Amino acid sequence: MALLDLLGRRWILRIVWELRAEGLGFRALQARCGGVSPSVLSQRLRDLFDAGIVAQDERKNYRLTPNGGKLLAALVPLHRWAENWRKPGPCL
Repeated sequence: MALLDLLGRRWILRIVWELRAEGLGFRALQARCGGVSPSVLSQRLRDLFDAGIVAQDERKNYRLTPNGGKLLAALVPLHRWAENWRKPGPCL
């Protein structure tokens, strides 16, 4: 339940998704998450850092930790399901 509480916080999944391919600095991450305020982004990054999902490298870029990568891998099937779900088709 603690993980679901964390993932349910606004912007958390978007941040994890944006860090999937590369580390990003604060401003670059904020630009990719268009609409998130600096204070909210800072708090969400702190939440993810405390949970061991995100860390900063020597250049101060935010990156997924190995556990963050495992979380992302676990979310990929959900992403695939969502891609199929949003395709137009007959209503059930």
